[in-house]
Amino acid sequence: MGVYWAIAVRSFRRFSTYRIATVSGAFTNTVFGFIFCGVYLTLWEQRPNLGGYDVTDALTFVWLQQGLLVPIGIFGASTTVELGERVRTGAIAVDLYRPTHLMLWWLSMDAGRAGFELIARGGVPLLVGSLVFDLRFPSTALQGFAVGIALVFGILVSFGIRYLVALSGFWITDSRGLEGLALVLSLFFSGSILPLVVFPGWLGAFARATPWAATMQVPIDVWLGRNVPAQALGFQLGWIVVLLLIGRLATVLATRKVVIQGG
Repeated sequence: MGVYWAIAVRSFRRFSTYRIATVSGAFTNTVFGFIFCGVYLTLWEQRPNLGGYDVTDALTFVWLQQGLLVPIGIFGASTTVELGERVRTGAIAVDLYRPTHLMLWWLSMDAGRAGFELIARGGVPLLVGSLVFDLRFPSTALQGFAVGIALVFGILVSFGIRYLVALSGFWITDSRGLEGLALVLSLFFSGSILPLVVFPGWLGAFARATPWAATMQVPIDVWLGRNVPAQALGFQLGWIVVLLLIGRLATVLATRKVVIQGG
């Protein structure tokens, strides 16, 4: 496991070199936080306790959402985008020659990226939001610990989805179309547009059962104390097992497939 830890550490250091991009990204997320707060305040003024959220819950959701978009990889993450590009160009052959497991290699890369983004970009919007609005924070150490586990699980679920999308290039040659579709599904079903608790009827039940819900909505609900932590973490763990097992199978099948494209 030492090699994978080293990969994660080097990935963390790699992303820490992009200081201007990090500051710009944190600033952008903060600006969008204020925009969303304006929208949510108007919506909750018309519909108090919408979806079981009060105004404090809704505003807290906004700032957690903005802080987690990049660490979780809702818009996709550069590590898995890079993997998709390596599949398209054939450079993935170099990865397959390494004496490491392909999925664990890229999982370690993504863990380093997510760790840095969580520290550098995750906390800034929340800190700014807490200075302006009355936000809700975990009330006990146990709840805070559960939030930490839920965030790690959310990143793992997101990686499992993105890894499968990147690997699809072995069969469809170019995964960029599927990446676009995955982006739309991620935005809609993760809670990036609206909390999934406000989705009505069967649509809400379906949305909350998808793996995308485990990436953002579930960790935020654990933060807000709206979920029983054991049930929420169990839901996330179930999707982690499913996605990583499928990823493992896809890796085995992909490495047996030869595609020649562009020479």
